[in-house]
Amino acid sequence: MTIETASKSLVAEFRSRRTLRTGSLITTVFGDSIAPRGGAVWLGSLITVMREFGINERLVRTSVFRLVQDGWLESTQIGRRSYYGLTEEGRQRFEQATHKIYGEPASSWDGEWTTVLLSTIEGAQKDAVRKELGWLGFGALSASVLAHPSPDMVDLDATLQRLGVADKLVVMSGETVRNEAAMRDLAQASWNLADIEERYASFVSRFRPLIAAQGKDANVSPKSAFVVRTLLIQEYRKVLLRDPQLPAELLPAGWHGTAAYQLCRNLYIAVHRQADAWLSEVMETAQGPLPPPATAFMQRFGGLT
Repeated sequence: MTIETASKSLVAEFRSRRTLRTGSLITTVFGDSIAPRGGAVWLGSLITVMREFGINERLVRTSVFRLVQDGWLESTQIGRRSYYGLTEEGRQRFEQATHKIYGEPASSWDGEWTTVLLSTIEGAQKDAVRKELGWLGFGALSASVLAHPSPDMVDLDATLQRLGVADKLVVMSGETVRNEAAMRDLAQASWNLADIEERYASFVSRFRPLIAAQGKDANVSPKSAFVVRTLLIQEYRKVLLRDPQLPAELLPAGWHGTAAYQLCRNLYIAVHRQADAWLSEVMETAQGPLPPPATAFMQRFGGLT
C-alpha cells in the first residue's frame, strides 16, 4: 500500500460514517493548518481544501456559519469575498488545545495532586466549570471536588478567569501519603480509562498502515500529505481531548496512549512539509498567499524536522 492509496482509504472511511461532522473537521483545519499561518483565510480557499474530504460547498458554508454563531470564527468582508479567522475566544481555546495535542507527554510526576473545590458555586455555573475543567483533564472525585495529578496551571488559571470564577473557587495541592493501589483504582473509575484505552487502540490500528506505507514510499504528493495530516490530527484530537494525561504511575499496563503519541508524532513529521506546500498553493488570505508557519509551529511534537 502507498501513501496515496492509504489516504484515499482514510477519506472513504471518513465519508462512510453515519454522522459527518463537517464543523469538527473544519475546526481541525483551522487549528492545525490555518492558525499557525496567520489565522484567517478566504472562504473559497476553505471550500477548495474541504472538497478533498468529499465535503461540498453547501456543507462548508453551513458549518462555518455555525462556528461563527458558536463564537469560534468571525468574518471580514472585502469586496465580494469573505475571510474567516479565529475570534479572541477561539484563539485562546486553540492555544489550550495546541498545548495538549502537540505537547510531549509528561515523563515524571512528583506525586502531588491539584484539587478544585466547587462547593462555593451552584447550578449552571458549576456545570460549566465541571465541563471546562473536564477538557483540561480534571476528574470528579465527588460532586464538588475535581482533581488532576499534573495539570497545566497556566491553562487552569486562564480557564477559571474566562469563566469568571477565579475569585470564587478554592484550588489546593497535596500528595498521596498511603494506599496508592486504591488511588490507582480511583483514577480508573474517575476517568473511565478503559474507554480511552480502547479508542487509542483503534487509532493505532487505523493509522499504523500509513507508517508502513510511508517507509516504502516517501514521495507523497502535497495534496495527499495534507489529507493524511488533517485526518491524523482529527482522529488523534478526538481521543486525546478525552485523555486526562495521567502520569504512568496511575495508568494501566501497556497503555496504548504511548503508542498513539509516537505514531502520530512520526507520521506528522513525515508529511508536514508536503502538506504545508499544498496549503501555500491553494489558500489565500486578504493580503495574498498564506504566510509561513510561525516559529512555534516547528516546536510541535517536541520539534519538527
